[in-house]
Amino acid sequence: MEDKDFTLFIERIKEKTDIDLSQYKEAQMKRRLTTLRQKYGLDTFAAYFNELNRDKKLMNEFLDRMTINVSEFWRNPSRWAAVEKKFLPDILKSGGRVKIWSAACSTGEEPYTLSMIAHALGAQDRVSILATDLDALVLQKAAQGVYQERSVRDVPSTYMSNYFVKRNHDEIAVTDNLKKIIAFKQQNLLHDTFESGFDIIVCRNVMIYFTEEAKHVLYHKFSKALKPGGLLFVGSTEQIFTPSQYDFETVETFFYRRKA
Repeated sequence: MEDKDFTLFIERIKEKTDIDLSQYKEAQMKRRLTTLRQKYGLDTFAAYFNELNRDKKLMNEFLDRMTINVSEFWRNPSRWAAVEKKFLPDILKSGGRVKIWSAACSTGEEPYTLSMIAHALGAQDRVSILATDLDALVLQKAAQGVYQERSVRDVPSTYMSNYFVKRNHDEIAVTDNLKKIIAFKQQNLLHDTFESGFDIIVCRNVMIYFTEEAKHVLYHKFSKALKPGGLLFVGSTEQIFTPSQYDFETVETFFYRRKA
């Protein structure tokens, strides 16, 4: 009965929101949502769904918990150094505009990191960044660009002085010029169609929550969304073991290039 209760919950959530929880790893998702349900003293997922339907605040909390909003500026600094010193400069050499997508951008640390790099290279007039996430509330926070100081612990000192402003004793804000080349947009990676023609797609520390079947579909979609020669940048636990099946080739650790 417990399994049937959860299965029906998944079906009802998909009907209501177009979010397909069956594409996420079940044990992780069920454990997370059981904790959330029990927080309100609800014995079944059927009862929890009824409360989600009734209370918008609970629905927003559900979406926030489901989408795992954990991010930092310059997470894994050596990988971002590769973007800054190698990959983006190489793309810029070809001339023309550069189109970048930060997929599942959470509260905005990664698209702002990309914007800093573009500005530091003097390429802000040639670069546009699309930043998408499933959760509308985190996108609102991302657009504000205000963070706790712990989020910026890996930011190089020159970037700290040029692109952040102290707000109060424990908050720091990105400078307004970083926002000008970023467009924030709500998007469901598992359901929505993707734009195309991207030079770089950054999707990090998200795929680990999806089933192998969902990952397979997404890697194909990312490949088609990239220009030939475009790069996919993934997280440190998300290595693609057979990139050729998606028309990718490995160019560096956690970077994959779509074959021309």
